Order: sequence, then C-alpha cells, then structure tokens
Amino acid sequence: MKNTPWQGIFPAITTKINADESINAEGTARHIDFQIRNGIHGLVTCGSLGEASTLTLEEKLQVAQIALEAADGRVPVLANVSETSTREALRYIDGANKLGVQGFMVMPSVIYMADAREAMLNVRTMAEAAQQPIMVYNNPVAYRVDLKPEHMQELADCQWIHAIKESTDNIRRITDLRNALGTRYQLFLGVDDLAYEGLALGCDGLLAGVGCAFPRETVALYDLMKAGNFAEALPLYQWMTPMLHLDVSTKLVQNLKLIDALVGVGTEYVRRPRLPLVGPERAYIEQVVAKALATRPTKYQSVM
Repeated sequence: MKNTPWQGIFPAITTKINADESINAEGTARHIDFQIRNGIHGLVTCGSLGEASTLTLEEKLQVAQIALEAADGRVPVLANVSETSTREALRYIDGANKLGVQGFMVMPSVIYMADAREAMLNVRTMAEAAQQPIMVYNNPVAYRVDLKPEHMQELADCQWIHAIKESTDNIRRITDLRNALGTRYQLFLGVDDLAYEGLALGCDGLLAGVGCAFPRETVALYDLMKAGNFAEALPLYQWMTPMLHLDVSTKLVQNLKLIDALVGVGTEYVRRPRLPLVGPERAYIEQVVAKALATRPTKYQSVM
C-alpha cells in the first residue's frame, strides 16, 4: 500500500457524528466500506469536509484508526494534517504513523496566512518527519496560502512529496504545473465542479466530496476520462454537476452530509457551530438531489 503513484478517486470522507456530537465509529466504518465496495482507489480522513477544524487531535487519530480497520488493506488511507502549528502537526503525524496510515495529505498552513517561505518550510518539515508519501493540499481560495508551480519546484528535491491536491479555482493551474514540473508530482483536482476539466487536462485523480455519496458514478467518470471517452463522460458529469456545485461552498459539510442522508448513506449530524440546514437552503438541496436520483444513470449506479 505504500507504493505510489496514487491515482484515481480518493474521497475526502465525511466524519460521521452522533446526535451528542461524539464520533460515530460504526457509521464512519460502514460508509467507508460502501465507498470501497464501489471502486474508490484511496481515501483521506479528517479534511475540510471531514470537519477537521472541530475535532481534537486525539479524535482525528480515532477516525484514522476507524478508517484503517474499515479499509482493511483494500485501499490506502491518507491522514490529513491540518494543525495550526508545526509542533502539533508533528505530534499528529507521529501518532498517525504509529497507527499505520499509508501516507498524509498536509496543509501548508491553516488560519495563519503564511508566506511562501514559511509554508514551504512547514511542508518540508512535515514530510521529513512523516517519512511517508505526502500529498500537498493547495487551497488558496479557502486558506489564503498559495504554493505556486515555482514553489513546488523548490520542494521537488524532497523525496517524500509525491502529489499535489490542487484546489485553486483557476483551472489553468493544472497546465502550468505540468509545464513547470512534468510528471514529478501526481496531480489531484480538489474542486468537485472542475472534475471533467481537470481530468481532461491530465490530472491523475480527483479528491472528491460528492463522491462520498456517489462513489461508483465518480469512479465511472474517472475511468471514462482516462480512456479518452469524453463523449460518454460528459453527460455523466453534467448529471452530477448541480450536486458538485454544493461542494464549492462555505457550507460544504452541511450540504454534503445532507446529500449523504438523502441518498441513504449517512446522517446530517454535524459538530457545532455548524448546524443542519433549514429553510430555503435545505429545500434547494433536497430538490437538487431528488432530481439527481430521479434521473440517475443506472449503468453506473452505486451499489448499496
């Protein structure tokens, strides 16, 4: 499982929460198994969608353990590192390594808007401490830190950095990275509603959100795009797009957990200050999902 390159569909899994805000271990494990049975190629625990910002370090390790047991060696489990200090990040990496994760996704910086010098040193420090394959999560839209192609070129000498999750809203970045770095890094597209475009430009995989509820459909999109069957992939992508838009939102956790619940693969419980959606926001998502389920392509339908 430690062999790279990583490629394919890696859902950023939702963390299942009970009504009392405790971790729902059984629900999380069941959802992971559902996704693996439907063909995903790997998974990432406790990312932005996994409510990392509201979980303690110990709870994140708990979720990583749940994922490892549920995956049972079938796909690699990557632990997302999003601590607010390098010191805590290294403590988390040490704990996750002891559990046996197969790699890490690391945030260059969260909350603090680090400059490139600070962010690159943070990434390098985490990678050297992990001694495991690393995916760098670049999301300047949400986290206001941008590691550009020239910065990733500076980091190219670090043997542990294997991949980039690129979540800029500028699809040109994929071509810029390829032109600057060739195949030095595996490129994952992290913006759900740019999935078709990213794969068409040569991304190696998707770090998907809506794929948590529709894993087989997401894998089918990837397979079709990689086979160059763009004509068949396009209507599948167009069918998914109204739901994919819901990932690009400050309420992505509530949005996608509601999708999980409506599809029958999870619950809406979130950890406060988030609250389940109500009113027009909720009604809109219910409408989008109802239409998607009514027109769902049976050829690619996920198996419950």
